[in-house]
Amino acid sequence: LTGSIPTQLGDLKKLSVLALQSNKLAGAIPASLGDLGMLMRLDLSSNNLFGSIPTKLAEAPFLQVLDVHNNTLSGNVPPALKRLDDKFVYEYNLGLCGDGFSSLKACNASDHANPNRPEPYGARVGGIPKEIPETADIKLPCNTTRCQNTSKSKKTASITVGIVLATIALSAIGILSVTMYRRRKQKLGSAFDITESRLSTDQTKGIYRKNGSPLVSLEYANGWDPLADSRNFNGDRQDMFQSFRFNLEEVESATQYFSELNLLGKSNFSATYKGVLRDGSIVAIKSISKTSCKSDEAEFLKGLNILTSLRNDNLVRLRGFCCSRGRGECFLVYDFVSNGNLSQYLDVKEGDGEVLEWSTRVSIVKGIAKGLAYLHKYKPNKPALVHQNISADKVLIDQRQNPVLSDSGLYKLLTNDIVFSSLKGSAAKGYLAPEYTTTGRFTEKSDVYAFGILLFQILTGKQKITSSIRLAAESFKFQEFIDQNLHGRFFEYEAAKLARMAILCSHDIPFERPTMEAIVQELGNCSSCL
Repeated sequence: LTGSIPTQLGDLKKLSVLALQSNKLAGAIPASLGDLGMLMRLDLSSNNLFGSIPTKLAEAPFLQVLDVHNNTLSGNVPPALKRLDDKFVYEYNLGLCGDGFSSLKACNASDHANPNRPEPYGARVGGIPKEIPETADIKLPCNTTRCQNTSKSKKTASITVGIVLATIALSAIGILSVTMYRRRKQKLGSAFDITESRLSTDQTKGIYRKNGSPLVSLEYANGWDPLADSRNFNGDRQDMFQSFRFNLEEVESATQYFSELNLLGKSNFSATYKGVLRDGSIVAIKSISKTSCKSDEAEFLKGLNILTSLRNDNLVRLRGFCCSRGRGECFLVYDFVSNGNLSQYLDVKEGDGEVLEWSTRVSIVKGIAKGLAYLHKYKPNKPALVHQNISADKVLIDQRQNPVLSDSGLYKLLTNDIVFSSLKGSAAKGYLAPEYTTTGRFTEKSDVYAFGILLFQILTGKQKITSSIRLAAESFKFQEFIDQNLHGRFFEYEAAKLARMAILCSHDIPFERPTMEAIVQELGNCSSCL
């Protein structure tokens, strides 16, 4: 979008979200946006807006998020925006100032002159500012020589425009005359010349057809685009993949250009950022270095194909992906899960953190089991998969205390070295099945072993599972292995069933372990799960 923001937007009284980021809008922010009584989220970031932030907008009663970063705004930031805290995003506006905002300079006297009036467009000429843009909606007084000078300048401008138009008209007549003369001359030429001319034209058209319009490559101008060759999938599959593709600019805008403030975590091969998409939804964007991805493009595409096919309430939903040659990274866009991971509920000292209730623990166990059973089961649109990296860190907890598994199928995109490195981390935390050291293979029963360790962790509330905990579970000495933070608030028959399940799942011999489908059926008999 280009031009200025219409002041008439202030008439949309029921508007709650206005997202105009990453366009080419210019001019000032209309003060009329402050008339939007229902406005909750306003994103004007990454445009060419100038002037100050209107106080009227800052005082909008329901405003929760204001993002104006990456513009050329200036002047005093209204103090009313302090209430938004980190939901007011204003970086990369070098002219802004304000008191009480961490990264803004303090304002001087000139900055406080009129907070509702946008800054003049461009520099001052002879001490007189240029015309204020239309969106500022400010009328200037005519009791000075300013208006007289303006009217004189308008007359001069009219004369200048007339001269320019006349010159253009004469030039057009001259060009037309020359063109008609050349056409007459061409008619007298030989048939060979005409044929050659046609051949040259056809060749030119062929070149344009081959290269395509330059607009086609704009969206993925910096793209490492593994889906450019449509021969990899049939028509339906290609269309489905198109719906998952994100533009690099969208990813950059969502994460505020990968700001450290939005960094959620890092590993040896990836970094995860919190982001906000144009529709206002919150996402987690995992950035993976291209060197960590499979070098065989067909294998990489196959992995992406699998990731986009996963659909289950207990798996983190993949919203889309984007691959950038310029940055040398691939980005996976997932739903953001707000309550962190299971690790933060382990080793909780009384009074220092949230303690999960017994019924919530049983529900989390059931959800993890359902997610793994879905991965292990073959379906027509999805192969049977193993997770390979189950741990408390990979179990995310949503707002309703439901568990969702992260990084499901991710190893299908990664090099063998990266996968092996992740497995070493699992081994250090006790999740790696003992048979892996001899077979070097990861199977569904390896996932079941990791599930058994997770089950012990949920029951005990501890990260490290010792031999004494196992012995207490085998003899059903509940007071010795059930989390002391529960203060006895649990059902012993359920605790006994879950303890037996944990022991069986973490058995040293793989074929002694049950399948995840059998575990889900068994857990269905828990009263707290119904």
